This record gives sequence, C-alpha cells and structure tokens, in this order.
Amino acid sequence: MIFDDTQCALGEGPLWHPLRGELFWFDILGKRLQSKARQWQFDEYVSAAGWVNADILLIASQTALIRFDLRDGSQTPLCPLEADSPHTRSNDGRADPQGGFWIGTMGINAEPGAGAIYRYFKGELRQLFAPVTISNAICFAPDGKTAYFTDTPTQKIMRVALDADGWPQGDPVLHIDLRATDLRPDGAVVDAQGNLWNAQWGAGRVAGYAPDGTFIDSYSFAATQTSCPAFGGDDLSTLFCTSAATGLDGPDQGRTYATPTPYKGQAEHQVLL
Repeated sequence: MIFDDTQCALGEGPLWHPLRGELFWFDILGKRLQSKARQWQFDEYVSAAGWVNADILLIASQTALIRFDLRDGSQTPLCPLEADSPHTRSNDGRADPQGGFWIGTMGINAEPGAGAIYRYFKGELRQLFAPVTISNAICFAPDGKTAYFTDTPTQKIMRVALDADGWPQGDPVLHIDLRATDLRPDGAVVDAQGNLWNAQWGAGRVAGYAPDGTFIDSYSFAATQTSCPAFGGDDLSTLFCTSAATGLDGPDQGRTYATPTPYKGQAEHQVLL
C-alpha cells in the first residue's frame, strides 16, 4: 500500500525513529527531508540519517555530517564529508549497533569509482572502503559483529567482520551474488533474525536473504525503482520502502510504500556523537 503519496525524484534513506514512532525519509534530488507530518528543505543534497535523541538527527549531506534539530530546523555541522569535491554527494547510510554512523558517497552523475564508504564514531570520520561507484546496502547484523554493503554496479553484496568497537577487521567477502541476474542491489536493512532485506532497483521489489545468503522471500511494489527499505510500526513488522520517480512516468513512481510482514525488524540504533 502507499504510505505517503508525495512523489520523490529520488526517495532514499527511510528511518523509523524508535522514540518518536515516526518514519523519516529523503528526496535526494529534491534536497528534502520529510515525514508524513512535514518537510524540511535543504540547500544541498541530503540522503541518510541516524537518530541521536528524540529531537536530534545526524544527517548526511553533500558536504558534511550535520546535527539537525527537528524542533526548529537548526543545523550544526559535525564534520566535513568530501567537502572539497564538488562532483560527489552522500548516498546510503545507517547507524551501527555500536553507535557509529556509516555513510557512502558517490559521484553526482555516478562517475565510476568517485565514491567511498566512511564511518563516523565519537567525533572521528574514517574512510573504510574506496573506490566505490554507487554505495548502497549499508546495514548490520543484530549482534554487531558483521556489516554489509554493496557497490551497486558490481551486483555483489559484501560482508565484513567488525571488532568490539564496530570497526571493520579483515577484508570484505562476498555475501550475496546477483551477477547471474538482472538485479541491481540498492538500500538494505537487516531484521531482528539476521535476514537481510534488499531493495532492488528496477525490479520493483525488496528481497529477503537468510543469514547464510540464501533467498527466502520478497515483497513487490508498484514503483519500479525501489530504493531502500526500513522496518517500523508499533511492533517493527511493517516493511517500508522508498522509490524514485526520476526518468519514469506514472503516479506510482517515487512514492513511499508500506506492507505488513511476518518478520520483525531491529530498532534503529542510536548514534553516539
């Protein structure tokens, strides 16, 4: 079903705020954060967020990580994010169980290898993986010992072990291989059982994979360019999904969707500033 009929040029970054019981998401190309209740306009691209407390979000923009106050819309820069690069922007991001915030970047025109994946933790921003063309599918196992991510054009979702503080240890290894298909992995989230749910751009669906990487289930949506899922609702069993209208015609494109599931998500993790 349609959760919100606002048509986003590039809907992304859905975040179910566990303290507010409210879904936030972005229209990257529209430079906008929104909920069902209201919208906030920015001067540059914004794409992903984590929650700090009931009123404060950490937001990734084109040039910075920002402390954003939902009460009055005030912004406090925390650190630059490729601020010296006019050709890149933030893309997919999510908080990890240890309180860090992972954020990927990419070229504004998806230039090959222009982006990277970073982690912000207790005031430090550290580059983790580069080069990346389209950073996506950043999400985490419930025990905090594994992170997942993809560079969308590779059609490979990778996993990497994490140490006790949430920093990667060892090299990433292949987790889900979509190269024999036409599927393009976009945003992803992991549920409380450790299943990974991946929005697949151009396929109009979110597909679920067990902790061993085997396919288990999928949910289809009217929008073709499904971009990122999130679990929310009173019992965290509603699967939300953003989508993108860019390059397509039709009233279903770019809207934000929701569907009930028998699966239960993790509560989104708090960012520790």
